[in-house]
Amino acid sequence: MRNIIAFPLLALTVILQSAVVSQVRLLSGYADLPLVLLAVWALQKQVKSAWHWGALTCLFVGFISKMPIVVVVASYLGTVFFAQLLQKRVWQAPLLAAFSVVFASVLFSQALSYAALRFLGVPLPLKDVVGLIVLPSLLLNILLAIPLYALMRDLAHWVYPVEE
Repeated sequence: MRNIIAFPLLALTVILQSAVVSQVRLLSGYADLPLVLLAVWALQKQVKSAWHWGALTCLFVGFISKMPIVVVVASYLGTVFFAQLLQKRVWQAPLLAAFSVVFASVLFSQALSYAALRFLGVPLPLKDVVGLIVLPSLLLNILLAIPLYALMRDLAHWVYPVEE
């Protein structure tokens, strides 16, 4: 029953990503709202359903994205894996862990996207991709991680209340 909140929240996140967030650009980079939301959700201690959220996010994003589904699945499930790994190791500074997970996830996602596009024959100079897409995307996603971390922490406390 606790996992039912994932459907409307992730659907709203993907709709906001496709309609609003993707239009807010810095140079040619844009924020990835579902990726950041998934990263900060998987970092919450009490969350037991991060993998379910990751699979559902892959399904939703794969439906609207033109990127090959393998890239989407690897990016989002890699984000959950890294967040779960880091959540067990770093417990004193959760916001720093959120920044680290978002930073690594965006780099991983962008690298996979670049490799897939190069494999499909799209000529992209690496210098331009890094300067115009990757670095601005990193900045936007890290800025987006601050309010999303607070929202997901509160949602996790609401969905998984602490027993007294």
